[in-house]
Amino acid sequence: MTQKNSFYDVLHNEHPLQIVGVINALSAKIAEQQGFNALYLSGAGVANVRGLPDLGLTSLDDVLHEVQSITRITNLPLLVDIDTGWDSPLNTERAVKLLCNAGAMAAHIEDQANFKRCGHRDGKKIVKTNTMCARLEAACAGKTNSQFMLMARTDALHYEAEEETIKRVKAYEAAGADALFLEAVTDLAQYKRFKSHISIPLLANITEFGKTQLYTVEQLKQNNVDMVLYPLSAFRAMNQAASRVFQAIRQEGTQQSVISLMQTRDELYDVLNYVQYEEKLNRYLEQEESSDE
Repeated sequence: MTQKNSFYDVLHNEHPLQIVGVINALSAKIAEQQGFNALYLSGAGVANVRGLPDLGLTSLDDVLHEVQSITRITNLPLLVDIDTGWDSPLNTERAVKLLCNAGAMAAHIEDQANFKRCGHRDGKKIVKTNTMCARLEAACAGKTNSQFMLMARTDALHYEAEEETIKRVKAYEAAGADALFLEAVTDLAQYKRFKSHISIPLLANITEFGKTQLYTVEQLKQNNVDMVLYPLSAFRAMNQAASRVFQAIRQEGTQQSVISLMQTRDELYDVLNYVQYEEKLNRYLEQEESSDE
């Protein structure tokens, strides 16, 4: 496997680092073509492409399938959502080991109870600090790559006083977290307050239609954010475009009114390096023909 850049490498060159969500290998190639330096695979995305809600219904194998298809096609570092670590410390350790072997360069694990839900939904249940620290220690034990970044995600905001959540994240850092993912922030200055208590990189999740405003990179930079995550932006746009295309074909009997929404054949071929593959295939065929003479 080709050596991939680490999140430490790209953080050195881009700050704050924009991390864009992809749902498969093709969208990873499109993101790379547009100049992004880091990618993300969302647990919600893995579930949604299987027609399931983000309620802990997917397996480690489901996630690994997408990880492997993405890492085979790009050397950009991939951050992977592993939810609560699949129920037990042994599963968590195994998950990180398999992710490292599959070419992922980072993962985040959260402090929700195992019956988890979307981070921007109400009614979340948060585990005790020592339970989350045990998850982190198990995840650390699974690392087979010293450059693999383990991120602790806290969903505790809104469920306890900010001072208590700060104590939590300091304990997470002590337990081995390499970065902090602060979920469902509703106050921009909160990032700066939390960053003042930790020495590890801080990630802001700028997801649409959730509890967090769509802060700009510059706003986040001014509040000491190191990484900015856009987990499902392109996926949502893809779904909306698909819905409009299906609707037009069904109602109008033609796709002519929605052609402008579509990637052209040549644009797709450019992403896939189709011509280069075709030229290679032609050379193989020419060699076969010459050997038969």
